[in-house]
Amino acid sequence: MTFELNATLPARNFDVSLALGATETVAILGPNGAGKSTLLGIIAGLLRPDTGRSALGDTTLFDTDAGVFTPPHQRGTALLAQEPLLFPHLSVLENVAFGPRATGASRREAHHTADHWLAEVDATEFGQRRPGQLSGGQAQRIAVARALATNPDLLLLDEPMSALDIHAAPLLRRLLKRVLAGRKAIIITHDVLDALMLADRVIVIENGHITEQGPTRDVLAKPRSRFAAGLAGLNLLTGTITDDGLASDDGRHIAGHLDGNTTPGSPGVAAFPPAAVSIYPTAEHGSPRNAFQVTITDLEPHGDLIRARAGNLSADVTPAASADLGLTPGSTVYFVIKAAAVTVYPA
Repeated sequence: MTFELNATLPARNFDVSLALGATETVAILGPNGAGKSTLLGIIAGLLRPDTGRSALGDTTLFDTDAGVFTPPHQRGTALLAQEPLLFPHLSVLENVAFGPRATGASRREAHHTADHWLAEVDATEFGQRRPGQLSGGQAQRIAVARALATNPDLLLLDEPMSALDIHAAPLLRRLLKRVLAGRKAIIITHDVLDALMLADRVIVIENGHITEQGPTRDVLAKPRSRFAAGLAGLNLLTGTITDDGLASDDGRHIAGHLDGNTTPGSPGVAAFPPAAVSIYPTAEHGSPRNAFQVTITDLEPHGDLIRARAGNLSADVTPAASADLGLTPGSTVYFVIKAAAVTVYPA
C-alpha cells in the first residue's frame, strides 16, 4: 500500500507533492514555520487544502476536484503529537485500548491488543497506572502504543522527542526504530540524529515548498538547501558553476574542488565546514579569491570553540583566537577559505 499527496493551501504559502513506498519512513525537516505541521494536519484531516488530492492505498483521503474529504477517523492514519495527550481519567491500559474500542472491537479484544502494544514498548508494568503517575518518557511510550494499537496504515509523528529529556529521548528513538520497521511513517523532526536513525529518506520543506529530498545520508553529505547544510554543519553558497569554482548569487567568487558531474554555467552550490574558515583582520593573509570581507553578526559556543557567524557564513575559532582578534558582533574581518576545503557540485 503506497501513499501519495498533492496539496496547496495558499493562505499558508503551502504547495507540496510527495509519495511514500509501502514500507518507507520519511523524515520531514525544515525551519520553524516552514509548513511541516501543516503537512501533517492535511494528511490527518485536521486541515482542508484548497486544491489537491491524496490517497492511502485504495482510500482517497481528499480530492478537491471530486469534492471528497474523508473524516480523520476513517483515514487509516494515526498522529503522534509532541505531547502524549493521554486521557488523564483512564488507566494506561484503557488509554491504549481506546482506539480498538472506538473501531468496534470488544473490550476483551481491545485489552488483548493493548497488552500486546504495551509489551512492544516495554511498558506492561504501567498498565494500571494513570497518566499523572508517569514520567515524560514513559507517557510518550504509552502514546506510541496507543497510536499503533489502531494498526494505522500511515503513522504520523510530530517531533515525538522534542518534549523529552536527554535520557528519555535515546530510549524512545531506539523504540521507534524497532516498531517502525516494515511500516509507512512520516516523522517531523529538528534532530539530524532522528533522520539518520529512523528515516529511509529526508524531505526538506522551506517556505511551504520542498527544497530538497533524497536518501538521508546523501542529503547530509551533499546538501543543496541552506537548512540541510546547517544540519550537516556546513557553510553553503548557491550560484553558478565556473571553470574553477562558483560565482555565488551574492556576488562572490569562490574557488574549490569541482565534483565530477559539474558543468560550468549550470546552477551549483559550494560547501565547506566552518572549521576550514580562518579569520584575519585584513585581506593580505590569504588567497584573494577566497578571502571575503564580512561583518560578524553573532558569536556562540560550539563545543570547545567559538562559532563566529557573518550572515550566511560561519567560522570556528578557539576562544584565544577570538579574544586576540577582538571579535564582537559588528566587527569587520576577513573570512579566508582554502580552495582545497571547498566542494562544488550541482544544485
